[in-house]
Amino acid sequence: MAANTRIIFFGTPEFAVHCLEALVATQQNIVAVVTAPDRKAGRGKKWRSSAVCLAAKAHGLPVLQPENLKAPEFLAALRAYDPTLMVVVAFRMLPKQVWSIPKKGCFNLHASLLPHYRGAAPINWAIINGETETGLTTFLIDEKIDTGQILLQEKIPLDPQTTAGSLHDTLATQGGTLILKTIETLETQSRTPQAQPLTGDFKLAPKLTKENTRIRWEQELPKIEALIRGLSPYPGAWTTAITATEEFTFKIFKSKILLENHHHETGTLVVADKKIQIAHPSGWLLCEELQLPNKRRMTALELLNGYDFDVKTRVK
Repeated sequence: MAANTRIIFFGTPEFAVHCLEALVATQQNIVAVVTAPDRKAGRGKKWRSSAVCLAAKAHGLPVLQPENLKAPEFLAALRAYDPTLMVVVAFRMLPKQVWSIPKKGCFNLHASLLPHYRGAAPINWAIINGETETGLTTFLIDEKIDTGQILLQEKIPLDPQTTAGSLHDTLATQGGTLILKTIETLETQSRTPQAQPLTGDFKLAPKLTKENTRIRWEQELPKIEALIRGLSPYPGAWTTAITATEEFTFKIFKSKILLENHHHETGTLVVADKKIQIAHPSGWLLCEELQLPNKRRMTALELLNGYDFDVKTRVK
């Protein structure tokens, strides 16, 4: 990396911190960090800084926290840093007034193999959809979301035990390495950016909502189990329990498929041998970790030590 390459880093959550740390560790010339403004959060509504903000300040880096990315004072501040390059990881969409500033361009790290899984939740949807591999892509930012020319890609295999949490950590760690490689290719101009295909026949990664995180018991058991892994540890796949006297929702974070015959109707919740099982036409979904309303996430054994399910409980 040439010493005169001046980098402005954009990012907000913990995922981006790993990438920022990789830049710091290799002594890249980071002239500023842009992240989300502090927000009130938690029961006490105390002001909280983003994970990237805390990391940047710990390293003594200048931090910008704009509400409006088109504000004249923010744009002026960016220009004053005279950036050669901008690196974006898990940040909101940048307007052209921002990404057109640096001399060598502005690139984004995306947690999928573009053009597949464009959108807000690529890590989750790759698992939910049962993919056997996913990966990372760096691409030049343009006017649309996740459509710019591809710089580098790296494939990551997925196995039947992969969760959103474990994949997040793997991609965050390897993301830092890919960013360093991308900076080198831009500095040396050793790779020509490749346009993404325009056929539009791609899998998408839309924002997670209450509706698309609900367990649908009419689906096959492998799809249900994949949904649970793809939403663990956050936000969690959920279902509704119905008893003789009440109805409530709960989340399942870890499960196992048991393929065996039984006489129970689909959705019947059965507790036996300190295990929680939900009936399905092809067998059972064994709930290993779950969370009831106003309770912490716990194993089935922990939950059953202090809670009794109604014998007529069903899920829908």
